[in-house]
Amino acid sequence: MRWIFMLGLVVLTGCVATTGPAPQRQTAARAPEMPTRAEVQRFMTVVQRVEPLAERECRSRAPQLNCDFRIVVDDRPGQQINAFYTQDRSGRPIIGFTLPMIAAVRNADELAFVLGHEAAHHIAGHLPRQQQNAAAGAIILGGLASLSGASQGVVDQAVDIGAGVGARSYSKQFELEADALGTVITHRSGYSPLRGVEFFSQIPDPGNRFLGTHPPNAQRVETVRRVAAGL
Repeated sequence: MRWIFMLGLVVLTGCVATTGPAPQRQTAARAPEMPTRAEVQRFMTVVQRVEPLAERECRSRAPQLNCDFRIVVDDRPGQQINAFYTQDRSGRPIIGFTLPMIAAVRNADELAFVLGHEAAHHIAGHLPRQQQNAAAGAIILGGLASLSGASQGVVDQAVDIGAGVGARSYSKQFELEADALGTVITHRSGYSPLRGVEFFSQIPDPGNRFLGTHPPNAQRVETVRRVAAGL
C-alpha cells in the first residue's frame, strides 16, 4: 500500500502530470473546505482498507497492468472538491484527492466508494481506451478535412475537434463501468456501496447531454444498486 501527501504537484490537464488524456474525475459543488484531523484520519483508514483490495482486484482481473496504486493528496491552495485517476510515465496508476474532497465526503462509505470508482477506471483500462478513441476521432475528422482541400490550419482544427469528440464518445459508458466495479471493490473492502453512492447527491446532475462526460446521477445510482443486489 502506497499513499503520500504531495506538495506542489505539477499542473497538467487540470490535476497532475500525466502522459495520458485528462484524468477521470468527479467534482462536487460544495464550497471547498479543509479537512479536520478526524477527517484526515478517516481518509488514512479508508485508504489502508480499500487500496490493498483494489490491488487484488486489479491483479485478478487485469494481471497485465501495473497494479501498484499510488494514492496522493493534492494540497495545493485553491483546489476544488475533486478526485481523479491518472498514470505516470511508467504506467503506474495514481489516484488523487484534493483536501476539499477529503472534507466533503460525509462518511467512510462515500470515501471508499470514490476510491473504488477511481481504481476501477484503471482496472478497466479506460485511459488507453480513451486515448484510442481520441486518436481515431482525430484521424477521421482530420482526414475528411484534408480530403476537402482545407488549409493546414483548418485541418489542424479538425484534428483537435475530432480528438475531443473521440475522447468523449464512450466516457459515460466508462463512468458506469467504473461505478459497477467500484461497487464490488467498496463491498469487498467492508464498506457499503449503497451508502457510498449517496455522494452523488452532492454532485450537480449532468443530465443526459450529448457528448457529456458523465451519465445522469439516477443512472449511476441504479447501476450501483443493481450490482450491489448481486453481491
